[in-house]
Amino acid sequence: MSVQTSVKPLTATAVVKTKRERIRYMWAYLFLLPQLLFFIVFTIYPIIMSYVYAFFDWSGFGPLTNFVRLENFTKLIHDDKFWNAFRNSLIYMASKTVILMPATLIMALILNQAFFKGKVIYRTVYFLPVVTTTSIVGIIMKFIFGNENALVNEVLIGLGLLKEPIPWLGQAGTAMGVLILVGSWKFFGMMMVYWLAGLQSLPGDVYEAAKVDGASYWQTLKSITLPLLLPVAAVILLLTVVNSMHVFDLVKTLTNGGPFFATETVDLYIYNYAFSTSGFPQIGYASAAGIVFGLTMFVMTLVLGWLVKLTKDKQEAQDARLSRGGI
Repeated sequence: MSVQTSVKPLTATAVVKTKRERIRYMWAYLFLLPQLLFFIVFTIYPIIMSYVYAFFDWSGFGPLTNFVRLENFTKLIHDDKFWNAFRNSLIYMASKTVILMPATLIMALILNQAFFKGKVIYRTVYFLPVVTTTSIVGIIMKFIFGNENALVNEVLIGLGLLKEPIPWLGQAGTAMGVLILVGSWKFFGMMMVYWLAGLQSLPGDVYEAAKVDGASYWQTLKSITLPLLLPVAAVILLLTVVNSMHVFDLVKTLTNGGPFFATETVDLYIYNYAFSTSGFPQIGYASAAGIVFGLTMFVMTLVLGWLVKLTKDKQEAQDARLSRGGI
């Protein structure tokens, strides 16, 4: 017994269509090629070479000849300035996250209300700092907070809240506080949009059922909205931590790491060694610092990624409970 299979020959139309698809794909890859080349040259290649430079005492000039093994990493671990910069980065990240997570959620809940008028205008106003160049923000804020005759001091003294001007960027505590507040203001609109996207993706039928059951707004918020937002909150937390740990342009233009390294972050620390103007640059040492900081960020991302998965599993359990009815 033989089984016969018939293969339909390609028609002329199918051949033309296949040829056109190949040409279209060819043009698509051709237009992507310049971007791919730039990505390889300016991103992939420097990342790979940084792992090579970390084992050399190299200033960026001449060949790689002085192989120092793990000397750069040993020096880095015993450098108090590095750990000071690392601590400043953690303080900035933690403070910014604690401020933004609840504040942006509250604002998103307000702007998500159907009765709220002018929502588009408010969303635009809050998002404007996000699209503003960070270095420009730092320069402007330096004029606002930078000296005793700055705008903030003039306003507070005029309102009677201060008797004498405060050197906001000249003291360790106030300089870090100003940096955190400016950074939070800069990223506020982005986080608010994240929360709004999460709120608008929630299933409407669950709210309809809760409304039929006579649930109040606060009951709905506590039992439906917040539990369903847990995966979104975990993702927002991940994005906020990663964004906050990498702060360079704002610190460089606003405080330049001062006073007395009180606001120097790891990014600025690496920059100062890699592009030092007071002596020969230390590319090898800066690469070692970048590797240590990058591995730390990788571990933090893995932990937060696990948190995202955990909250997703909890949401699935919450959905199963809601599907059985009742809040």
